[in-house]
Amino acid sequence: MPDHPLPPAPDPASDRRRLLFAFNCSLGFVLLLVVVAAMQARLPVAAMSVTPGTLAGLLGLLTAPLLHGSAAHLAANATALLILGTLAGSVYPRATLRALPLMWLGSGLGAWLLGEPGSHHLGASGVTHGLMFLVTTLGLLRRDRPSIAAGMIAMLFYGGSVLTVLPHGDGISWQSHLGGAIAGTVSALLFRRLDPLPPRKRYSWEIEEEEQALQAREERDTFELPPPRDVPVLWRRDEDDGRGHVLPFRPRTPPD
Repeated sequence: MPDHPLPPAPDPASDRRRLLFAFNCSLGFVLLLVVVAAMQARLPVAAMSVTPGTLAGLLGLLTAPLLHGSAAHLAANATALLILGTLAGSVYPRATLRALPLMWLGSGLGAWLLGEPGSHHLGASGVTHGLMFLVTTLGLLRRDRPSIAAGMIAMLFYGGSVLTVLPHGDGISWQSHLGGAIAGTVSALLFRRLDPLPPRKRYSWEIEEEEQALQAREERDTFELPPPRDVPVLWRRDEDDGRGHVLPFRPRTPPD
């Protein structure tokens, strides 16, 4: 048997619970957005959105991600939040929990700093960009199987969003996208070690190789002669008179 303990085996039940919890949290946030959208006609949308360069516009850092310009806008962000939120929350629950405030504020701060004066920025697309950059950056940094798989899924569905952090002239708030992307990347760098690496599956051929190496080491220790410094000396020749003196034999004491 190997001389070191085997790592714990993956727990599918725990993975399913974590996935379901992340999905339910993402779904709950989407339902909150739907409720806010239903009440949006009664809300001061302009005051709650991010208005670049104004002190009053800083309120939008907290409220703008809850607002949306149309049903299509809400549907696009809701789908992205469900997919990316479930990916991030199930693979990196601790990092995601700490990264969400940074991405929420970062998306609004990007719009407030870079947006054109007099414009209004709203929507959760900055947060979705932050989640996408968080998942893909953590996949590159950690490089374990779940991280790589999550990063590939994120790029498969939303890889095109990388281009939307660049200036657009079609009314898309690329400034909030850029702010969310920067916050997601910085969060990945800061929190990449918060979630422990998953246990790696061990295959039978790996265990057999370790057992063979251990057996070979035991055989070598059994049949090889000990080094000279470990051989007990029974007599020693005196250099002065050339006569030998018998020394008492003291068996080696085992090391502590």
